[in-house]
Amino acid sequence: MATPDRGPIIHVDVDDDRDSTVEDDNTSSTASVSSSILNYREENGRTYHAYKDGRKLFPYIFWKFTGIDNPIFSGYYMPNDETENNRLDLQHNLFLLTFDNKLGLSPPNLPELKTGRHPESEVIGVDLSPIQPEFVPPNIKFEIDDIDEDWTYSQPFDYIHSRMMNVSVKNWSEYIRKVFENLTPGGYAEFQDVDVLMQSDDNTLTEDHALRKWGVLLAQAAQEHGTRFIETDRLSHLMAEVGFVEVKETPFKWPTNRWLKERKYKELGEWSNLNTSDLLDGLSMALFTRCLGWTPEEVRVFLIDVRRDLNNPKVHAYWSIRSVYGRKPDV
Repeated sequence: MATPDRGPIIHVDVDDDRDSTVEDDNTSSTASVSSSILNYREENGRTYHAYKDGRKLFPYIFWKFTGIDNPIFSGYYMPNDETENNRLDLQHNLFLLTFDNKLGLSPPNLPELKTGRHPESEVIGVDLSPIQPEFVPPNIKFEIDDIDEDWTYSQPFDYIHSRMMNVSVKNWSEYIRKVFENLTPGGYAEFQDVDVLMQSDDNTLTEDHALRKWGVLLAQAAQEHGTRFIETDRLSHLMAEVGFVEVKETPFKWPTNRWLKERKYKELGEWSNLNTSDLLDGLSMALFTRCLGWTPEEVRVFLIDVRRDLNNPKVHAYWSIRSVYGRKPDV
C-alpha cells in the first residue's frame, strides 16, 4: 500500500524559540430571520446559534455564473459570537498565506472576493446563524439553512468550495455525493480541510502531550455528538467513488508556532498559533461539557496544558491541511 503524502518537508529552526440580506427560500428547510433565530443560546460565556441548536456550520456560499470561477465555503461546529467571527477572519488570511493569496487551487483560479471582481456572479451564502457582514456586493444573498438536510436548489452551481467541515459533516460520502449532484457538468468542487489529530515528523509530539490528548478527546466528543472526523487523505477516494474525475490533492502544514527554519513557515506558524489559541475554548467548551460531561472549569484547566504544548518550540507539531479538488464529467 502506498504511503500517503504527508506534505512538504519542513525544517526545524534550532536558533529560534519563539448589501445583501438574509432572506426566505421556497424550500421547507430554509428559514428567514426571526426572533427565535436571533435568540442565541448563551452557554459558558459563549453564544451559539438557535436554528438547529446544537449544530454550527460556517458560511456555505454557492456561486453560479457564466464562464468564471466561483467558490462555496463551509465550516464546522463552533460558537457564533464576535470572538469566533474574528478568529474566522484570521483563519481566512491563514489560508490566503498558505495558497499564495488564492482562495483555492482548483481551476479556474478563484477570484479574490474582496476586490469586487466578477459582479456577474450569483452568490448564495448559507449558514445556521445570521452573522454575515452588513455590507456585501449586491450579487450576494444569504439564507439560513442546514446543508446536512436535502439540497433543494433550483439550479446547479459551477463551483462548490468546501472549507473546514471536519467537525460538522455527519456523513462524508453523502455530503460529497450532494456536492457532485449539485454541480453543472464540467463544474469543479474543492475541499479544504484539516486532520484534527496534530502530527510531528520527529516524534516530539507524543501521546503523553496534552496537545495530542486534546485531539483524541475532540474525536471522542464529536462521535458522541453524531459526527466522525475524516482523515483528509480519504477525500480523493470518496470523490472518485461518486464520479469526480481529474481529482488532485495537495497537502500543506500549519506549524503550531515559529519552530521552523523557513521564513514562510515561521509566518505560518505565528498565525497558526494565534488561530489555534483562539480556537481552543470555542471548539472544546461545548463539545467537552455537552458530550464528555466535563465541567467548564475542568475544560479551562486542561486547556492551560494544551496551550503550553502549543507554544513550546521544542514540540514540532503541525496541523495537516489538504486541498482536494475534482471535476464533474461533461455530459
